[in-house]
Amino acid sequence: MAKTQWRAIDGVVLLNKPLGLSSNQALQRVRRLFRAAKAGHTGALDPLASGMLPLCLGEATKFSQFLLDADKRYLTRIELGVRTTTGDKEGEILTQEPVPQLSDDELEQLLERFRGEIEQVPPMYSALKHEGKPLYEYARQGITIERKRRQVTIRNLQVIERTENTLTLDITCSKGTYIRTIGEDIGEALGCGAHLDMLHRIATAGYDSKDMMTLEQFEQLAEQGEAVLDQQLLPVDSAVAYLPDYQLSDQEAEHLVFGRLIPVTGESDNGQLLRLFRQSDGFFLGLGEIKKGKIKPFRLVNTSELARK
Repeated sequence: MAKTQWRAIDGVVLLNKPLGLSSNQALQRVRRLFRAAKAGHTGALDPLASGMLPLCLGEATKFSQFLLDADKRYLTRIELGVRTTTGDKEGEILTQEPVPQLSDDELEQLLERFRGEIEQVPPMYSALKHEGKPLYEYARQGITIERKRRQVTIRNLQVIERTENTLTLDITCSKGTYIRTIGEDIGEALGCGAHLDMLHRIATAGYDSKDMMTLEQFEQLAEQGEAVLDQQLLPVDSAVAYLPDYQLSDQEAEHLVFGRLIPVTGESDNGQLLRLFRQSDGFFLGLGEIKKGKIKPFRLVNTSELARK
């Protein structure tokens, strides 16, 4: 087998991750298609979850943390009345209990408890580590580790569909939120238990689901050549699109690369991060931080790439 000739390629790819693959497995398949020398994902989706998984290639990996920290939006279906060992449909059934009959108003009052700032206990079947080992490894051995409660923010939680024993929910939440835990906690609030039957990520960090592509779609494009495949790359700065932009002259851009501070024009907030562009050609330089009326380099792209522009 010929050795892969990796290439320097920069940008963000929006993958509609399929069921059954880990986030890293999906990343490696896309990376090989692009022959990207450097790649990373932006927050794991469980193998049993599908949907939006932004993948950062090349210089975009420098800004992946901003996608990790971004809000996420999910479509999820909860099966009521059945508790499982894992909190999802892959686990063994622990209990089965009748589901109480609630009116829409009563259900809405119950769900109100799960909106806004709430506290969660991370599930044992999670990738959180204890003494260097993921919690799910302890769980598989029947060992329970005490977990600290954490505060998360549920910005939106709406019922999309309901049946006698299922709830389909549209949830927008802050980083670190466990949707599986929300499902289990709703089941406990109802007194019958519950588990997650389906989880699909719709959006994150302002990226739109219409721009997602499946592995099969990427593979079909790859067969047409890398020039066609590369058209699916989103700009590196799309990972931080919510930050304000700031234009620099060629001289200011050169000074920035060498770590010099650039006086900022207009009003400025100390600590504000800015997307920096070279005005002459629109080249994205990276991020700068305002410190006492000046722009300080915060995270810049490869300066050798800059020199070639």
